Amino acid sequence: MNADQNWTNGSGSENRQKLFEFSIRVNPRKSAANLLKQTASISQQPSISLKWPRHFQIVKKPTIKFRILPAAFLVLSAAVLVVAQQSSGTKQNTRPAQPIVPAASSAKPAASPSTREDSKHTRFEYEFTQPQFFIRHIVIEHDQDGHGSITFERRNEETPYKEPLELSAAASARIASLWQALRFLDSNEDYQSARQYPHLGTMHLRMDQNSRKRIAEFNWTNNKDAAALVAEYRRAADQAILIFDLSIARENQPLNSPKLMDQLEDMLKRNALSDPHQLVPLLKDITSDDHLPLIARNHATRLLKLIDK
Repeated sequence: MNADQNWTNGSGSENRQKLFEFSIRVNPRKSAANLLKQTASISQQPSISLKWPRHFQIVKKPTIKFRILPAAFLVLSAAVLVVAQQSSGTKQNTRPAQPIVPAASSAKPAASPSTREDSKHTRFEYEFTQPQFFIRHIVIEHDQDGHGSITFERRNEETPYKEPLELSAAASARIASLWQALRFLDSNEDYQSARQYPHLGTMHLRMDQNSRKRIAEFNWTNNKDAAALVAEYRRAADQAILIFDLSIARENQPLNSPKLMDQLEDMLKRNALSDPHQLVPLLKDITSDDHLPLIARNHATRLLKLIDK
């Protein structure tokens, strides 16, 4: 009791000092352990002075990197140059020299200017005459590319009709190959057969190339190439005349269009047209032409489907 009265009578710091001395006297081991824990906890707290060195380290690292990078790039570029020189030197030393081939021996011989000029100025002509036929006279003229004209005359009409003619690429190629097969300018063959058929009409084939020209006349032939050439021209003429008649019907005689549609279908089925695909734009216009009878427009739609097959 005397010790407790002494603690309560003194100040706060004196009372704590007395209590500490009393605890050491009562249990010296426990008091020493508490003192060590307090010391360890104080030592574990971060020191204020350590913050500055860490800050200096963070600031100094980028400066070191920026100083090292230029030197690294210089070393890398020098290594690349050395490797490139070594590789180029190796190719030059090991690769054998190739012989130089003259350009004249490897290139294909170009067409001579005279050959190009001959093909450019070549003209072809087909003529058919039979006064008793409804189309009594036909003349087709064209160049190497199929550009030309057609002139035809009808029976009991004095004025001929002349229209531009554009042979399709397929038809032009077929006609050109038949002319070449005949070797027309270099040949003197008479295409007229032994038997005469004048009632079928007389045909003329003509070819002009610069100063060279030749005309062949016959009404029937046993030469297959000549007969095929005449048939190609006949199909081209029939197609051109049909297109002309359809254009007249659309402008002035719309009631004739159904009959012309029937004629066109018959020619398609007989393979009597040079190139039916050339008629596709015209037939599409007919399907939407309100001036023509509905039967003709519907027929044109069916013919388009027939051509697409």
